[in-house]
Amino acid sequence: MYRIAAVEDKIRVPPEKLDTDIKKAIKSAIAEQVEGVINSRLGIILYVTSLDKVGEGRIAPGDPGVYYNCEFKLLTFKPEIHEIVYGEIIDNTEFGSFIRMGPMDGLIHISQLMDDFVSFDSKNSLFLGKESKRTLKEGDLVRARVIAVSLGRGENKIGLTMRQPGLGGLAWIKEEKKRKKTSKPKAGAAAEKAETK
Repeated sequence: MYRIAAVEDKIRVPPEKLDTDIKKAIKSAIAEQVEGVINSRLGIILYVTSLDKVGEGRIAPGDPGVYYNCEFKLLTFKPEIHEIVYGEIIDNTEFGSFIRMGPMDGLIHISQLMDDFVSFDSKNSLFLGKESKRTLKEGDLVRARVIAVSLGRGENKIGLTMRQPGLGGLAWIKEEKKRKKTSKPKAGAAAEKAETK
């Protein structure tokens, strides 16, 4: 998800930044141009981590800025298909739950919330499983799997599922582990019963 990307690009430094240290001015210009931008290949660009190489500056006719060929590194965030993510439910709607996972949000469609018939309580903004009685409300922490990613094409969407073993609300997972521990018969107890017969 989080990666450091090495990039080579031509960076324009505006004239008002030229009176400071050139490396600081270039790093600041890169940050203004790319931080917060969503790129289909890199994901969302979070931070300029380093400026590694600066070429000679060039001036274009009619433009007071100076252009530098630079090599720099960026901290990026891009979810990958099948990746497991942790997040917090930030909004429940009648069609699913939005979760915040780092700097981006993803959608878990109502059909992907749990292996159960799910109903939505709009008054309390929560989902309820009919058989399991599990609930999912805003503020719950969850573990989900990425099943669809569409970035940088006008609409940015991340589709998630919680309908696989080991996924779902962290409270559900903890409860399931606890239930499995208490329901397993001890091997020693079964052997003792067999010996006494």
